Amino acid sequence: MKSSNPASSQSSNRSALLFASAVFSFAVILLWQVLFDEVSYYLICTAVLIIAILPVLFRFEKKSVTSGEIALMATMIALAVASRAAFYLIPQVKPIAAVVVVSAVCFGAERGYLIGAFSAFVSNFLFGQGYWTPYQMMALGLVGLLSGIIFRFVKVNRFTLAAVGFVLSTVLYGLIVDLSTIFAVYGNNITLKGVLSVYGAGAPFSLIFGLTTAAFLLIFGEAFIKKLDRINTKYEIIKGIDE
Repeated sequence: MKSSNPASSQSSNRSALLFASAVFSFAVILLWQVLFDEVSYYLICTAVLIIAILPVLFRFEKKSVTSGEIALMATMIALAVASRAAFYLIPQVKPIAAVVVVSAVCFGAERGYLIGAFSAFVSNFLFGQGYWTPYQMMALGLVGLLSGIIFRFVKVNRFTLAAVGFVLSTVLYGLIVDLSTIFAVYGNNITLKGVLSVYGAGAPFSLIFGLTTAAFLLIFGEAFIKKLDRINTKYEIIKGIDE
């Protein structure tokens, strides 16, 4: 008779819920643009935030979320927002994705996803809210989610951090965020030529954002992770990061 592993089963359920929430969030954004574009983007942002927080609420019901963990995630969101605000005058040179990647490496995919989505939403109160905000939330949340998954299997060092950060920030983030421009410009009359023109125009900006993320991770990533790990170990804020 095979023995079940409750911890493994719980982790699988959390991972499934995390992926389901990410897919559902993206579906909500796309349906909004295609069928309900008259609905306020603030309502869509709220929906994305609620869906993003579902995995944490699931653990909260199981009494596995502490006040220390909530405070730590709030601190990382504030730090990500501050990192974007600090370079306000330099277009696309924003290390916010680097903070999200580091958060995901230290605290797991679930928290990385949540920190990424909230960071994009909160920071846009400084940079300007708009129809693009849900896409930025989705994109930055996925940067956190995939970083947390990738670095469960890839050794963490400055070079792997920079490489993963560059690809996710340039390709994944750019592809998702530029969708907002495609829908804004073409609506439901999207053509291949239009899509290529938007992505072509946005490529230099995505590249700058990706290079900025890679540079910050290359220079500061490892040291940042060591500091966060030391704090987490000393105060035992988050135990069993096993999404």
